[in-house]
Amino acid sequence: MAQLIQVTPRGLYCPQGNFYVDPWGETETAIITHAHSDHARFGSQHYFASVNSLPILQHRLPQAPHLHPLEYGERRQFGDVIVSLHPAGHILGSAQVRIEAEGEVWVVTGDYKRCDDPSCEPFEIVPSDVLITEATFGAPVYQWQAGDQTVAEIFQWWSDNRDQGITSLLFCYALGKAQRILAELTRFTDEPVYTHGAVETLTNIYRKAGIEMLPTIPTTDLAKNHSYAGALVLAPPSAHRSVWMKRFKNISTGFASGWMRVRGHRRRRGYQRGFVLSDHADWPSLLRTVRECGAQKIYVTHGYKDLLARYLSHEGMEAHSLDTLFTGDEMEAEVRM
Repeated sequence: MAQLIQVTPRGLYCPQGNFYVDPWGETETAIITHAHSDHARFGSQHYFASVNSLPILQHRLPQAPHLHPLEYGERRQFGDVIVSLHPAGHILGSAQVRIEAEGEVWVVTGDYKRCDDPSCEPFEIVPSDVLITEATFGAPVYQWQAGDQTVAEIFQWWSDNRDQGITSLLFCYALGKAQRILAELTRFTDEPVYTHGAVETLTNIYRKAGIEMLPTIPTTDLAKNHSYAGALVLAPPSAHRSVWMKRFKNISTGFASGWMRVRGHRRRRGYQRGFVLSDHADWPSLLRTVRECGAQKIYVTHGYKDLLARYLSHEGMEAHSLDTLFTGDEMEAEVRM
């Protein structure tokens, strides 16, 4: 049968269903894997996304004309195909897109991870004939420890700084990463955390969805001479070295990202501490996912797509790299605020 998904100048297109997955141009119908702005962009007439993703999309795309919620596993007819969304484990409401026609199944994973995360729905294996997988961290060097272990390191850093009256200024992506840290920290403390306005807005959406996190205090509610001595403050990378930072006196800076697995990234970005915490699958999880879904053909996109495709081919699988507009998380600091 014809390709269920084609790469076009506007993104991944399903001609039999007449829709795009995470389009980067103007379209009639978009199926959105998640609300990060490199996947959810303005310009479509109709947006279909998971129920939990919709409030975030409403915040990020306030001018979008029509937003349609889908429950996980709900089957919806689009033209000649059946579409359903399944948890991707990336951030709250993130989804894989399952597309079925004439007995053949394609799955577009979007961004995903396999490890435990108390702030979002866990990843679900979706059997498929053809898999389109991300490879943001598709290299053997990228292997993660459990998130609670990394957040234990963050808590220890915060505690050591608190004993010295130092403000712990932790930079992390405002959507997904910040809320994961706040949720993981409930294992260690109930102390409030201060937040940049961009973090606070999205954290409130998570709270309304029932995600348990530490209490937060937005810095925008406080006087500029407020003392943050010994506190933990969460902020997006865009705030690093900005005017906003002038309110803090004696600080230690950290960055939470999968890129911190390679020390050179921390030095280049100018942070004092790096914490390896990613919302993407690491190398073992990528290989595990490909094997468990049972796909006969794999397309690899984002990040280390060529490396992963070559490795899978060497292992006897039919694998190809797939070029898309975005090529991985080298854009994280700009798009994931």
